[in-house]
Amino acid sequence: VRLEESGGGPVLPGGSRRLSCSVSGNVFSVRRMAWYRQAPGKERELVASIRAGNTNYADAVKGGFTISRDNSKNTVYLQMSRLKPEDMAIYYCSAEIQYNKISSGYVDHWGQGTLVNVLS
Repeated sequence: VRLEESGGGPVLPGGSRRLSCSVSGNVFSVRRMAWYRQAPGKERELVASIRAGNTNYADAVKGGFTISRDNSKNTVYLQMSRLKPEDMAIYYCSAEIQYNKISSGYVDHWGQGTLVNVLS
């Protein structure tokens, strides 16, 4: 199983960026998908999650970020608007994956991360 993020890069304050994360490999079902971020010198934190159409956001990004997913592509997106310098971080995608219909459990998987560099 592989999670591959894309869409990171430099952006000016007030600008927008859209992150994508695609799941590939031995996947039967993907349950919860989420975006986390880790800024320099800080712990990794939850940015947003989505499961069965229900979304959850960190207070710091409410109103500016939108998470969505395309189940047919096993892909999750994070639309980020009105970016601030404090949004600069490595953004990681995570997914809860069921390998086949026989297995009862879901396993957490993580991507390698993509850097969003809000220039200041």
